[in-house]
Amino acid sequence: MAGIIVIGAQWGDEGKGKVTDWLANEMDFVVRYQGGHNAGHTVVHDGKELRLHLLPSGVLYSNITSVIGNGLVVDPKALLDELSDLERAGVGRPKLVLSSNAHLIMPYHKMIDEATEVRLGKAKIGTTGRGIGPAYADKAARIGLRVQDLLDMKIFREKLATALDRKRADFDFYEIEEPGLDEIADEYAAYADKINGMIGDTEHLLNWALKEGKNVLFEGAQGTMLDLDHGTYPFVTSSSPTAGGACVGTGVSPLRIDRIIGIAKAYTTRVGYGPFPTEDTGESGETLQCVGAEFGTTTGRTRRCGWLDGVVLKYAVEINGMTEIALTKLDVLSPFSTVRICVGYEFGGEVFDHMPPHQTIFHKCTPVYEELSGWQVDLGGITKYSGLPEATRRYVERIEEIAGVPINLISVGPSRTQTIIK
Repeated sequence: MAGIIVIGAQWGDEGKGKVTDWLANEMDFVVRYQGGHNAGHTVVHDGKELRLHLLPSGVLYSNITSVIGNGLVVDPKALLDELSDLERAGVGRPKLVLSSNAHLIMPYHKMIDEATEVRLGKAKIGTTGRGIGPAYADKAARIGLRVQDLLDMKIFREKLATALDRKRADFDFYEIEEPGLDEIADEYAAYADKINGMIGDTEHLLNWALKEGKNVLFEGAQGTMLDLDHGTYPFVTSSSPTAGGACVGTGVSPLRIDRIIGIAKAYTTRVGYGPFPTEDTGESGETLQCVGAEFGTTTGRTRRCGWLDGVVLKYAVEINGMTEIALTKLDVLSPFSTVRICVGYEFGGEVFDHMPPHQTIFHKCTPVYEELSGWQVDLGGITKYSGLPEATRRYVERIEEIAGVPINLISVGPSRTQTIIK
């Protein structure tokens, strides 16, 4: 075991935190490689439910070095607040290395993010309002500030002055009061004093670790269908939560990756706006939402719910080159006498068994379902695959057939112990 990527196979919220936590015992490093504190992982640790946003799940283990890679955008205040939350929970300060090449989220990024959503009105994307998108936009425009700039506040002030000058048109357009350079510089100088000791050359560190045979887990945030290029654009995130994004976001070659584990719920959910072919707005969707406690870790927003979309899952396997799947929340389907899997989309008299070539089709298609027998048995206490009801095993095996890769891990509850190795 060496380089392993854990990645969402749907629209995020698949249970990556639990799977990462399960694998963590064998890891030396756990690495976040994209996104920011717009992500959310819920992990049950020593009977406590912990909610992580920016930090990797490895922070819960003293033997693991946690890494925030170059592909992230980092709000220093959010990072320090989350570290303080861990200390209050009795976890303590983790061994954490923050990439010097990661970009900083600035106060004006959050202001622009919120103002953009207001101006878009009904056409809004449904962002978290935490400045993620505007920070990535400035990175692409080459006016972003990086973590390493905190190591020299003279350079920081010079770059900040340039950025504010370039952003003045945005402030005018959105009718935002221009933030003061001195105010921001003083605020970030205070952050610098607290995080200087965490900043490091993570690219060199991770390549060294892999050469030395260390076990490195790359932890994705969000999910494949929120990828900037391969997701349901424009209702996507601003980074690449795919396997390819793991390499770009850490400076590690694809040749260093040995396993790519896709995390998929036994049904499908989505937060915010955008197309969702298998969404069920009736009684079944309400049951999934209630039994699955489908509320966003970061925003608290209610998740839209529906049946498992096999077309999306097959697409995610292909895009990421997944070697296996971890299936989560299988227990949530227990109330149903029958369960459904979407195996195609019907549009204009044609049935697509793969991702359609045009977004309009995906928006307006009718899902084609296969219906299987339910099991109506509480799965929470079952610890072996052979102990699952026959109907449950048939459901799992049908998903394997559609996805084309094996399901090696099954979650039947929120606790670490409620995990079945298949």
